[in-house]
Amino acid sequence: MERPPAPLTVEELTRLVEGGDVDTVLVAMTDMQGRLQGKRCGARYFMEEVLAHGAEACNYLLAVDVEMNTVAGYAMTSWDTGYGDFALRPDLSTMRLIPWHPGTAMVLCDVLWLDDRPVEPSPRQVLKKQLDRLAERGLAAYVGTELEFFAFMTSYEEAWRRGYRDLEPANQYNVDYSLIGTGRIDGLLRGIARGMTGAGLYVESIKGSATSASTRSPSGTATRSRPATTTSSTRPAPRRSRRSRT
Repeated sequence: MERPPAPLTVEELTRLVEGGDVDTVLVAMTDMQGRLQGKRCGARYFMEEVLAHGAEACNYLLAVDVEMNTVAGYAMTSWDTGYGDFALRPDLSTMRLIPWHPGTAMVLCDVLWLDDRPVEPSPRQVLKKQLDRLAERGLAAYVGTELEFFAFMTSYEEAWRRGYRDLEPANQYNVDYSLIGTGRIDGLLRGIARGMTGAGLYVESIKGSATSASTRSPSGTATRSRPATTTSSTRPAPRRSRRSRT
């Protein structure tokens, strides 16, 4: 399949769906922890229903902790007031193929109440409001995303069983900017870089201290991230007290 540039147009997605190259569309929103939540839609259902009408999701998604437990104290939703739905409206300027899932496209959504009012506490609406304030002053924001993370040899399942303690780091010492250190996890870093590039994102560099990448602005102008300076993708994580679960 010849990979079209990002973002995908509706016409390009239609061609890919009809040709059998795309069978799934991820309809995604950003939660309070910055994670993607949403629905995996059959591609034809997305084309016939979601494009025109959007999708629905439970409003508890903006009132949970990192382990998806519902948290008390939110005005918008709780066990006291009930858990209802809000609407997910696709922003077609974000639609793209994602290489790490075969036959899959993804689109980010604005979060709305069922009467089309924006859910103002949702991260995407908070960002839009700040961008509008900048525009009122004749300013525009240009952002590059720097990805920094610890890499462990321990699986997700084993880390959970251990209470996230005594995990095995990918490297046993600080390897900032070390090509030897990053070479130990080349498969991981290569997968991230190839996936981002395949999704239409501009990758600036892969360094020993972090994975650093920038994305293109809607105008097509490349926006660059600052050099990686802090957390390491291959640096051993700080040891935590055994008295604390997290």
